[in-house]
Amino acid sequence: MTAPALFVMAKQPLAGQTKTRLCPPLSPQGAATLYEGFLRDTLDLMAQVPDVRRGIAFLPIDAESYFRKLAPAMELVRQRGSDLGERLDNLISATLQAGAPLVVVIDSDSPTLPAAYIQAAFAQLASGTDLVLGPCDDGGYYLIGLRQPQPRLLREVQMSTPHVLHETLVIAAELGLRSSFLPCWYDVDTAAELERLRAELAIASPTIASHTRRCLVAC
Repeated sequence: MTAPALFVMAKQPLAGQTKTRLCPPLSPQGAATLYEGFLRDTLDLMAQVPDVRRGIAFLPIDAESYFRKLAPAMELVRQRGSDLGERLDNLISATLQAGAPLVVVIDSDSPTLPAAYIQAAFAQLASGTDLVLGPCDDGGYYLIGLRQPQPRLLREVQMSTPHVLHETLVIAAELGLRSSFLPCWYDVDTAAELERLRAELAIASPTIASHTRRCLVAC
């Protein structure tokens, strides 16, 4: 049996293809630059979680060389599937079937997420929870963790809507899963969320999201 697995869903930062909902106020290149800051801070968060194997599930399919240079010690897996739910299911199911006892997957849009939340997700799964979710206040989630493949949770939910969390929990109840929750957090997809991030960083320790801070200045 392999170690518990922690993956991040990530895209190569490309102008005009990354964080387009932040344009405006940012330029396409500025949005891509900022996302790279998010990504680097997320990888730093993952490094703070002990006793897990760490990996990046990436897009596009030709981005392996970029991610190999960015994170040479990380396991790299190409995302497979026609939509986010399918890609999540393929990643989680394949990892569990390969022997990982637990899998936690996080987004790459929450650069100030406390590492303690990710650690708590593994602890909850290890204690017997079937499903752990980190809710976002936009109705989605920034983290999902599972002990067994659960395709319905991912393939039967329309992702990127305000109803993702609710619909996931309805299916979890139908399946009889024991679910638990982490504290609510937020991801940065819109101009309003970008301003929330700026406000948070203005009062946070300068050690929080250091890459994102530099990128905000640059973009």
